[in-house]
Amino acid sequence: MKYYNLKDSEEKIDFRAATIKGQGKDKGLFFPESIPVFDEEFIRNLHQYSDEEIAYQCMKDFMGDEIPPEILRKIVAETISFDIPLRKINDDISILELFHGPTLAFKDIGAGFMSRCLSYFLEDQQKQVTVLVATSGDTGGAVAHGFYDLPGIEVVILYPKNRVSPVQEKQLTALGKNIYALEVNGSFDDCQSLVKQAFSNEEINNKLFLTSANSINVARWLPQQLYYLLALKQWQQTESVAPVICVPSGNFGNICAGILAHLRGLPAEHFIAACNANDVIPEYLKSRNLNPKKAVATLSNAMDVGDPSNFVRILELFNNEFDPLKNKISGYSIDDQKTMQTITEVYNRKHYILDPHSAVAFASLELYLKENPGKKGFILGTAHPVKFPDAVENAIKTEIEIPQSLSALMKKEKKTIEINSDFEELKRFLLDKN
Repeated sequence: MKYYNLKDSEEKIDFRAATIKGQGKDKGLFFPESIPVFDEEFIRNLHQYSDEEIAYQCMKDFMGDEIPPEILRKIVAETISFDIPLRKINDDISILELFHGPTLAFKDIGAGFMSRCLSYFLEDQQKQVTVLVATSGDTGGAVAHGFYDLPGIEVVILYPKNRVSPVQEKQLTALGKNIYALEVNGSFDDCQSLVKQAFSNEEINNKLFLTSANSINVARWLPQQLYYLLALKQWQQTESVAPVICVPSGNFGNICAGILAHLRGLPAEHFIAACNANDVIPEYLKSRNLNPKKAVATLSNAMDVGDPSNFVRILELFNNEFDPLKNKISGYSIDDQKTMQTITEVYNRKHYILDPHSAVAFASLELYLKENPGKKGFILGTAHPVKFPDAVENAIKTEIEIPQSLSALMKKEKKTIEINSDFEELKRFLLDKN
């Protein structure tokens, strides 16, 4: 399997090189040269396969011969070594709980898969590798945990000051060792812009071996297909219709992976991109005009993205044709007031606690189902509500119990370096540190 640069189709590399390199020339994202289709029998009988076998079948065609089957089986087994249950909230809406991993967020799967692939590819690499990543909340913690204390790898995480929750910040900043946290005076888009500039800077790249762990990296993006296969395995046991799938969407890597799985043969009635006040894509789906904006801060902070990087991959999946894309994806924008109202109502009616991102998805799916009666679907629960205690506790008027796995972490000291959204500051840090 080869991967081509969406900004320069002449640049083609294999999975190993795409994982290590992160992005191509001119900040272009890599995209698979062909899309392998699932066997119909496999999809029809998912319930007969173990989760590990499903994960292996999902990923093997993207690797080529660069990861031996026995190594890949080990990687996927370790990647999904925690529960990923599909739970009913009401008769029409279920939730896939993706927050039972080590950092209580859906990013644990993508970051876990990528860190294991990168470690395998770099076993004989002599040069130190720097993983440079921007986070709007959960990516940083998952990446920090995935790469923590791995030999030959250091991680530099950029996050927007005062725009992540206390739990998220501790997961980014309290580990130390090979993990460096940079607190940026700016938005997530500023952080992402700094990372992209670093990758295209000749001086930095001459001195450092850089790679990225954002969902721009194919090894982070592609394993997110597993969510949808593991959800469908459970869905098929109680439902006979294809689900409407609603995804909390910020940088659009997650929903893009779901659409990829669908085009490979996974049944889905429709996809919904559930956004907060950062409504660039819902507006595009109404107007055909793609106009990136400056991100605004919301309660669902991991989705505070005004220029989603992965949407270019969604356009590529639909051959840059608007009508087929519009027929398969709807977009909704949910404000903070509706987010809080949804958390309160779902808790009062069903005694289920949604985090703000899952609440945005629930509200979006509820709107779609009202407009399209007779359908059913599920949302992706992307983070544990304990990661957003202020909003959730205010909505449900009840204190959320901190899981034991977080208790020790919350007592650790925050270690950060504050920088402005100025590329020269990031450049100095990266060059002086080494």
